[in-house]
Amino acid sequence: MIELRQICKSFGKNVVLNGVDLTVGAHQVVGLIGPSGSGKSTLLRCINLLEPVDSGTVHVGGVDLTAGGVDADQVRRRIGIVFQSFNLFPHLSILDNVTLAPRRVKGVSKVQAEAEAHSLLTRFGLGEKALSYPDRLSGGQQQRVAIVRALAMEPEVMLFDEVTSALDPELVGEVLSVVKELAKSGMTLVLATHEMGFCRDVADRVAFLSDGRIIEEGPPAQLFGEPQQLETQQFLRRVIEAGRL
Repeated sequence: MIELRQICKSFGKNVVLNGVDLTVGAHQVVGLIGPSGSGKSTLLRCINLLEPVDSGTVHVGGVDLTAGGVDADQVRRRIGIVFQSFNLFPHLSILDNVTLAPRRVKGVSKVQAEAEAHSLLTRFGLGEKALSYPDRLSGGQQQRVAIVRALAMEPEVMLFDEVTSALDPELVGEVLSVVKELAKSGMTLVLATHEMGFCRDVADRVAFLSDGRIIEEGPPAQLFGEPQQLETQQFLRRVIEAGRL
């Protein structure tokens, strides 16, 4: 579903990604872990070219997004992304937030878009919030709405960029339960996360990034239980000492 080859990305003199290779099969869940500044979020944003790559290739569903003449927006419609901040439109109701893109981008009728939005909101415990505005919802509810809004476009792939980092600790679980349900449903997911226990439980494969490179990747049991590289071992030791795994 996703194939990244030798991805490089710099901001000025700051090299953020340095020759990254990553393959994500259909229906797989791949977790990206590593210290802050390791390149996880930038890598996610390069998958749908929110950040254009300096060099390398990005294939999604067999389409090379980095090839000349490709309509990247058409491919992006197949890729949902949820950010750390909720990015909901504060002047729109939850229902309007969710239905805006299907109506404007895909040309779905208002009746159909609203019916599908109500179904999604109910599925994720937000059915009674459809006519509320974002500032009336908790952080966890707003993040769930952001996930529903992405799902309303019926993506084949979902990208999650530290979706719990802006939440109070007691709200983290409700958002992670939504991501876990999507994983169980067979959707292709790539998630950058600091939630190590969750990543271990839900991911099919985990990639550890440091200094813009994938240092090590493998099944969760192997990477968390018997990491092979010294940098991975040191990182996980700090995670365990901090009580986060």
